[in-house]
Order: sequence, then C-alpha cells, then structure tokens
Amino acid sequence: MLKIFDEKLSGFLFVVILPFLLFFMSYYGFESSYAKLKLMEKPPDFMFSSVYAYRVIPNFLMMEVFAFFNFFVDKYLFSLKGFLLKNGTLFYHSIFLINAFFFVISSWVLNKILNFNSEFSNKNLSRIIHLLAIFFIVIVQYVPTNCDLISIFFYLAGVWFTLKYYHHRKKIDFVLLCFVIVISTFVRETSCLNIAFFAAVFIDFKRLKNILYLKEIFFLIISFVLPYFLLKIMIPQNASFFEGVYLVKNFTSLFNLAGFLFGVLGFYFVFQLANIEQQTILKKYLFFSLPYLGMITLVGLFWESRLFLPLILSGFVVVSHQFKNIQLHK
Repeated sequence: MLKIFDEKLSGFLFVVILPFLLFFMSYYGFESSYAKLKLMEKPPDFMFSSVYAYRVIPNFLMMEVFAFFNFFVDKYLFSLKGFLLKNGTLFYHSIFLINAFFFVISSWVLNKILNFNSEFSNKNLSRIIHLLAIFFIVIVQYVPTNCDLISIFFYLAGVWFTLKYYHHRKKIDFVLLCFVIVISTFVRETSCLNIAFFAAVFIDFKRLKNILYLKEIFFLIISFVLPYFLLKIMIPQNASFFEGVYLVKNFTSLFNLAGFLFGVLGFYFVFQLANIEQQTILKKYLFFSLPYLGMITLVGLFWESRLFLPLILSGFVVVSHQFKNIQLHK
C-alpha cells in the first residue's frame, strides 16, 4: 500500500509539480523580449481583428478568466494587488493561469501516451523522454500567446485517441478524435496535424492497392474543413487568416533562421532516437505535414519556434511507442 502511494506521489510530482514549476519560472523568472504581454493592461485589440480573431475558444477563455481574476483580486486579494502588479499586469497573470492549466493537463496526457504500449521496458526512459518534451514546451514560451498551450493539449488528446484506435479499433476512439479536431480548429489551425499523424500511423505506401483507411481520413479532413470555413463565415471580414507573407523574411533574418534551425535540429535529434520502423512513420508524418509546413513558411515567422513544437512532440511520441506486430486490417 505504501509503495503504491509512493508511486502515485512520485508520478504527481513528476507529471504535475515539476512541469508547473518550470512553466512558472519561464513566465516570472525572466521576461520575453519578443512580446510585451507582461505590460498589457487588457486584451489587445489585434486579438479580435487579426488572425487571432479566428481563435475563438482562447479568446473566450481569455476574456472570462481576465474578468473573473480582476473580480477575485479586488474582492478577496486586494491586499496582494500591489505585489501582483509588481510582477505583471492582471491580464498577464490571467494568461499565465490559462496556459499553466493547459500545460499541466498536456503533461498528464503526454504521460499517458508515453506509457501506453511503450517501447521502453524501463519506465525511467519514458520519464526522460517526458522531461525532454516538457523542456521543449517551456523553452518556446518566449513567445507567450493565449492559444498555443490550449492547442497543444488538444493535439496531444488527438494523438492519444489515434493510438487507442490504432491498437483497439474501437469506433468511440475515432469519434472522439473527430470531435477533438472539430473543437481544436476553433483554437488554432494546428488541429490539421492530427490528420497528418493519423495518416502517418495508418497508411502504408508499400501496399497502395490495399489502403483501408481513406474513409477515416476523409472524415478527419471534413472535421477540420467544416469548422475552418465556418469560422471564415462567422468572423467579420476585416479579420484575416494570416497577418502577412514572410517567405523572404524567414530566410534572410538571422532570428528567423535560428528558429528554423531549432525546428529542424530538434526534429532531427528526435528522429535519430527512432528505430527504422519509427523513422518510417516520422518520414510519413513529415510528408503529410507539408501543407502545414508550407503555410508556416509563407505566413508564419520561424523565430516563433512554437510553430515546430507539435512536430517535435510527435517525434517523442513515435520514438516511445511500440508499433511493431500490429496488423492493419479490419
């Protein structure tokens, strides 16, 4: 009984407390020179008129948590308000609370994934992979936003249901995956990468005459496309799906080149950890992720290395997972 308690306590400290402390240090131990979010008194207008306008779930949470946090501080923590304001605006603290919550539950989901049909017989190896993944998530927080940690949670949830469907073929897991993609499209376009991950795991290019999962992939694409265009109809036309075209800037700015190298070397590092079968899956994942990679090359900034984070996390997942001896048949 005592051993079980010690294991649960150890797991809680490793999966929840340690990641939270790292995340707390990244938001309050040093200040981002990229975004001046810490000085903003209230949600900036561009979050409702630029590409951020289409991220309706993060914007809704941002407004609700900000309003509640203001009320709670004025009502119950007024004596601490001066201390809080010395370390950032109430808006910044509310963004931290949202991101910290989704970061912690992302860590919990990632832990479940890494221990599900794990490639490693030694649990400590899974913990090392988990810790590396957490460090990658924390380090890219020099570009704090109100949506990235929410999208990471939904992406990992989609990966979880993909792997469960891969092994158990239960329709409920596939339905939940479709649901996750629909909801996460209202968070950020990263949801399309769940389709790429599913395709990489299920499609075998060596047996093109026997592709059995095109129907599922079609449903996943519909789950992404419908809410994507629904957003375009719902949101006023002064909002844009991108802020600008940065193709030239991405390959001429030293900062953007550094971000690009971070993404490439980060994924290559994980790729080198994989066995031959896992490397094949990662190659397919990159192939099916080309639309996403093309978009961030054109309209994203490589210096925002958080854009590469889902690919690196997917690499950690594939490296830790045992895919062999599974026959793709119905």
